[in-house]
Amino acid sequence: MQGEPRFLPFLNSITPMGDAMTRARTMGIDRRYLKAILLASLCLWVLFPSYASADSPGAARLPALAEALRVVQPITFCGDMVPLSRQKVREGLERELLLSLWNQPQVLLWLKRSRRYLPYIEQMLAEHDMPDDLKYVAIIESDLRPHAGSRKGAVGFWQFMKGTGRKYGLVITSDIDERRNFFASTEAALRHFRALHVLFGSWTLAAAAYNMGEAGLMAEILEQETRDYYHLYLPLETQHYIFRILSVKLILRDPAAYGFTLSDSDYYPPLTFDRVRVTCPQRMPLRIIARAAQTTFKTIKELNPEIRGYSLPRGEYSVLVPQGASRGFQVRYDHALKHLSTDGKKRIYIVKRGDNLSSIAEKFGIPLPLLIMWNRVDISRPIYPGDRLVIYPQNRS
Repeated sequence: MQGEPRFLPFLNSITPMGDAMTRARTMGIDRRYLKAILLASLCLWVLFPSYASADSPGAARLPALAEALRVVQPITFCGDMVPLSRQKVREGLERELLLSLWNQPQVLLWLKRSRRYLPYIEQMLAEHDMPDDLKYVAIIESDLRPHAGSRKGAVGFWQFMKGTGRKYGLVITSDIDERRNFFASTEAALRHFRALHVLFGSWTLAAAAYNMGEAGLMAEILEQETRDYYHLYLPLETQHYIFRILSVKLILRDPAAYGFTLSDSDYYPPLTFDRVRVTCPQRMPLRIIARAAQTTFKTIKELNPEIRGYSLPRGEYSVLVPQGASRGFQVRYDHALKHLSTDGKKRIYIVKRGDNLSSIAEKFGIPLPLLIMWNRVDISRPIYPGDRLVIYPQNRS
């Protein structure tokens, strides 16, 4: 076949997925997906040859792809029946299921992360009397990663754009981006989904609108004179969107049926934490909060991915700390504040003619990167006389 990758016969000889990849070319699967999958498969075989063996412990033993694609039982999305009797619907579901199954490392990460986050989403959905299937949206949007981002500017677990995030109550500033906060962003996503359901009267259409925007979907409904998602001609990403969700649902509902057998110890443990209120009378370095929580800076950042820099501005915040660290936190934090006051408050330095960042850092005996962190300086832009820089007292006790 003209244009066929030269190493495809080699892959056919070393992995059972080779035949499936050949068939994929006849199914009209996008060449970009095919090339990526071929390259990933080759790299995995070279780097991890033990996984190519069905005898290796923990290896994913995929069933025959044709067998895996036979979705014979009725399947629903948020209680709406999926019309698998329609050829295009079945084809769309099979396509997304096939693409998901080919990306075995990503599926394994979905599964391993699922117990860290999904129980909380399930609880929040139940409290709001909303369909449990909506939890799968977070997986296809971000792979359950707080720092996931898109080229269009969507960020976080639920991939909110700035405007939509703020509309549903998320704080998005240069210091805090609650799109990365699991609990705040999930609450916002649920409010967004409820508003879309009220507007369209269907959870399937609500999910489509979540992907492409309510104005765009409403325009398509009016132009095409149908409210049936499976009969609407929509942007390709939105046409595939429900099927992507359904592919995740099928795999996570019965991973063993698709060759993924994990023990309880294979899953990442659920989030555990305490929540504390932190009052910052001035911009507060996170290392002070970490010290009061008897933990590390990194742990505070990982528990609170919405905090963008190295400090919190003046104000009051809810901060997650390791489980058990709330006991005695306030006493330790108050002591840290008094310690800061004893050492002296931050200093504001006014940039003078001839100054540069290096000379200022040297003048105060601090590392240049620290000066840049404190002031969130864009090093691609010059500083000017009259600019104000913050200098914090250095006390390591």
